[in-house]
Amino acid sequence: MSLVRALLLGLWLWHVAGVAAAFDHTHAAWTTLLRKHVVLADGGRASRVDYTAFAAERKALTAYLDTLKAVTPAEYDGWARAQKLAFLINAYNAFTVEKVLTRYPGLASIRDFGTVFGNPWKDKFFTLLGRAQNLDGIEHGMIRVKGVFDEPRIHFAVNCASIGCPMLREEAYVADRLDAQLEEQTRRFLGDRTRNRLRGGALEVSQIFDWYGDDFKAAAGSVPGYLARYADLLGEDPADRTALRSGRVKLDTLDYDWKLNDTRTR
Repeated sequence: MSLVRALLLGLWLWHVAGVAAAFDHTHAAWTTLLRKHVVLADGGRASRVDYTAFAAERKALTAYLDTLKAVTPAEYDGWARAQKLAFLINAYNAFTVEKVLTRYPGLASIRDFGTVFGNPWKDKFFTLLGRAQNLDGIEHGMIRVKGVFDEPRIHFAVNCASIGCPMLREEAYVADRLDAQLEEQTRRFLGDRTRNRLRGGALEVSQIFDWYGDDFKAAAGSVPGYLARYADLLGEDPADRTALRSGRVKLDTLDYDWKLNDTRTR
């Protein structure tokens, strides 16, 4: 074999190896797990997770998490905005499931890990983009940083393994459908009258709108202003919807249900 042919073969093999190692932006492995172990509830506006079945496929979950961990900062920096955001949302959700499984079935709430010592959101129990990381680091340190994504709908996509939280989606988030997926998640959550409702001139909503109010204010000037876009989902009375759209509603928050979003939870 000539030197030129050997060099060309080497370059071709290097290219093939690079393609084989490229990150799967379809997140197919995560979608496979979610479709098997996420159970839709309340007409598709909520979901429960079969953690027992997830535990039986721990190796498949670990393999997917390993693909997330393998992404380098340089590789991530070269991605498009939607690819980055889908990656971070999926990472948050998948590592949350992993965290639950480290104690399952011996916990009734993710808060059983602790709110100070052992706090599941502050515990750096995994690596991502080359450094030790925690769930808060993904959500607050990467996604919510002002000027990066500026996308309040992520609060309907990241899942804290609790019944009060917006549902864990039954598929992975992917860049080419991300906007539609986030909008559907928003409409699902706001259409759930057990967690958000408009009646009698009062707007009663999830505590998410209190905790992350600044994100919604940045997008629409105020929390009611943001929710006015979805008045048709929040209330049945046309007068209530009109009041919301004109900013004439009283805003209250409902108690948050921290019970584990397990299919066995009652």
